[in-house]
Amino acid sequence: MTKEHRKVILASSLGTVFEWYDFYLYGSLAAVIAVHFFSSLAPGPAFIMALLTFAAGFAVRPFGAIVFGRLGDLIGRKYTFLITIVIMGVSTFLVGILPTYATIGIAAPILLVVLRCLQGLALGGEYGGAATYVAEHAPMGKRGLYTSFIQTTATVGLFLSLLVILGCRLILGNEAFAEWGWRVPFLISFVLLLISVWIRMQLNESPLFQKMKEEGTRSKAPITESFGNWSNGKIVLLALLGATAGQAVVWYAGQFYALFFMTQTLKVDPVTANLFIAAALAIATGGFIFFGWLSDKVGRKPIIMAGCLLAAVTYFPIFKGLTYFGNPALYAASQASPAVVVADPKDCSFQFVPGELKSHVKFSNSCDIVKNLLNARSVNYTNEAAPAGSLAAVRIGETVIQSVDLSALSGDEAAAAQAKLTADLTAAIDAAGYPKAADNSQMNKPMVLVLLTILVLYVTMVYGPIAAWLVELFPTRIRYTSMSLPYHIGNGWFGGFLPTTAFALVLLTGNIYAGLWYPIVVAVMTFIIGTLFLKETKDVDITK
Repeated sequence: MTKEHRKVILASSLGTVFEWYDFYLYGSLAAVIAVHFFSSLAPGPAFIMALLTFAAGFAVRPFGAIVFGRLGDLIGRKYTFLITIVIMGVSTFLVGILPTYATIGIAAPILLVVLRCLQGLALGGEYGGAATYVAEHAPMGKRGLYTSFIQTTATVGLFLSLLVILGCRLILGNEAFAEWGWRVPFLISFVLLLISVWIRMQLNESPLFQKMKEEGTRSKAPITESFGNWSNGKIVLLALLGATAGQAVVWYAGQFYALFFMTQTLKVDPVTANLFIAAALAIATGGFIFFGWLSDKVGRKPIIMAGCLLAAVTYFPIFKGLTYFGNPALYAASQASPAVVVADPKDCSFQFVPGELKSHVKFSNSCDIVKNLLNARSVNYTNEAAPAGSLAAVRIGETVIQSVDLSALSGDEAAAAQAKLTADLTAAIDAAGYPKAADNSQMNKPMVLVLLTILVLYVTMVYGPIAAWLVELFPTRIRYTSMSLPYHIGNGWFGGFLPTTAFALVLLTGNIYAGLWYPIVVAVMTFIIGTLFLKETKDVDITK
């Protein structure tokens, strides 16, 4: 590796790390942001709305891929990802000074969504530019290794965001952090922005793009050439369904969903959960470099397909293991005293956004009331149909709690009935041994760390070689545009919506593991399509 190669990799990687740091700050702080920007909703729906806002940044990433991918193929790789990093840094800084719902009302979440969308647009142009830039500098036979450094940036950015958040929590204290200290990590991003811009100003243009520019062979219509003809368009589609979709769900399940599962479902305190995830990332991040290097020897395709298959086969036992080792009391209670909601199915609504969105979400029918209480305590339950028109009941072990219908009661009567039902059901949940939070003293910390590290290792398998594979699938003149779109649809839509979709499945079914079906199904789809229809590319000459 020459001095110039090291400079290219370091400059591209550092800038991309800072950009991912900016992007993932929001995800790491979703629970805190829910309190400040969606305070008009009940806690459950507020967290879901915070996740939807998180997902909004992912939703627009493909549009950023098209806009900035086109620019990258027209004017160059270097200048395009200079633009993207400025947009990302400024948007993140503005989140740090954004007034909350308590100050400016509904304008607060609206502005938050706008800033998340700007972040998503910027990231849509960032990754393709960095991966293409590094790959076009890499010598034959080392593209997997060189681009694997870019692949570490998303995880390192997440790791950096977790460390900064953890440091702020420890220095400021949980109370101050929850009130105003959450803004500090966003404000720090302005310093990172200045460093990133300075670093990238030192870079030269990609040699392959410079050669095209001198020869006059650049594409005049990269979007049309990329997606307007079937010969290239089918490769874009196969790259999406047979590579990036599965890679994305494994990435987000192994890192973000694992963090949310720990904090929201297992009730592990945020500091402990962040430390576990950060430790797993620190242990396993070298896997990106290893699998990138290995893909230069054995190929990109077998490593990525193996990662998808391993994840699909082992997710259920791993996440059940996290429950068993991370919150033993919760696991024991669910085994000894399983909960069953007996209700008329017509009386039960989808808990994702139940009822009407007014100043607060109201639960009034008998089924929704008890399900909301069970969900709040992470009680894993099954559903059993009751005769039409009957009130819902909850069976926890041998104890049966009858629900109430608040819709026909007056204000005072409804409040009294709600309070009694809450007290009775809470007492039954407590008596069955369901904990309010995970007990760190009972936690098997080494095993939790082992399981989280395995999840991150799956991430390194599918993500380490993916940049080289995508770069090698497409010709130089339309590479930035062609590879960016499937990558960002896969990661922005299939991956970015994973936490929201997974938690919605949990609320729909009452099963705390039901959300895993989403990444499993997508990973299996990618394994089948990628194995059957995508070619190996490690020996492709990308200078053509």
